[in-house]
Amino acid sequence: MADQVVTGLSIPSFIRTAGRMMGIGIAVVLAGLLSLVGVLALLSPGKPKPIQDENGRPVVGSLSEKTFVTINSVNQGMFIQSRDARNPILLYLHGGMPEYFLTEKYPTGLENDFTVVWWEQRGSGLSYSPDIPPDTITVEQLIADTLALTDHLRQRFGQERIYLMGHSGGTFIGIQAAARAPERYHAYIGVAQMAHQLKSEQLAHDYMLEQFKANGNRVMVRKLGAAPVTMTDGIPAAYLQVRDQAMHLLGIGTTRDMKSVITGILLPSWLSRAYTLGEKVNLWRGKAQGGVSILFETMQRADLSQQVTEFHLPVYFLSGLYDYTCNYTLAKDYFEQIIAPVKGFYMFEESAHSPMFEESQKVQRILREDILAGTNHLADVK
Repeated sequence: MADQVVTGLSIPSFIRTAGRMMGIGIAVVLAGLLSLVGVLALLSPGKPKPIQDENGRPVVGSLSEKTFVTINSVNQGMFIQSRDARNPILLYLHGGMPEYFLTEKYPTGLENDFTVVWWEQRGSGLSYSPDIPPDTITVEQLIADTLALTDHLRQRFGQERIYLMGHSGGTFIGIQAAARAPERYHAYIGVAQMAHQLKSEQLAHDYMLEQFKANGNRVMVRKLGAAPVTMTDGIPAAYLQVRDQAMHLLGIGTTRDMKSVITGILLPSWLSRAYTLGEKVNLWRGKAQGGVSILFETMQRADLSQQVTEFHLPVYFLSGLYDYTCNYTLAKDYFEQIIAPVKGFYMFEESAHSPMFEESQKVQRILREDILAGTNHLADVK
């Protein structure tokens, strides 16, 4: 019996033609993926830029390195940047994921006055390893790691005390480390300081729902309306799925000008030349599977204003007016309960969650004139 004909081709011929087209399509996709991997590899030499002068020459006595140290039996990585390696040490504790790559778009200038240690904590970024059991990443462990790295830096750079700066989730660890070991630190600086994160998330949810109702975004109104945050029932998964997108749409997320996590964080992380391709993969593996993010449930329930209020070192809080990730009103309320030899609260009226990226010059002035001097003359609240 003759073959059936489909648009001028017999069925066997049609199948062979379709098979060839599918093969060509798969080959094109694979070639595209290989090309993308090749481009990303070229963009990933894994070396931080040297500190340069106005003529593009490396500054004599400066320091720019990526290094790894064994901290409490786990290999952990960090970037160290300094215009003068004799400067005071500033240990920086990141929040949900490492942020060093953002300094390429948002230079902080911190390296001009400090030897800045951008540590990527246990289970995060450079310090990610699938061999680290998630249940070993605890608040107590990260505090112990912070104190151990502090001692390493004190010994390496020959400084009796260093400065400790936390950002967002890093403040939850940093402020407790500073309270426990004030003899190791000149001062503690909390940028977007956590206070009572569950309350902060409730305030953020309610604010965003109100704003989206006002601007007519029905999709966001529906999603947020279906996922209320309450002090009794906590934070539903449906809220977390839309939270970052909603915050960035309203300019109350990472920075005021960052309207998308994709263009503002994801793409810059993959384009950063300071990480190798494998390290970039681990940056996001750590974000999804480990690091500080594992502690979110613990962090959200804790009310630090009821737990850690007495300090034997200067304490400074830097908060953005538009910060709804770690609500500035709660940080201010917490600050007012703190007892410390010197303390200062500084509001940044053009910032959301990251004043050191958004209003870097103001941050530098506060660090130079107040924090390095151990005073609070520029503070809004003392």
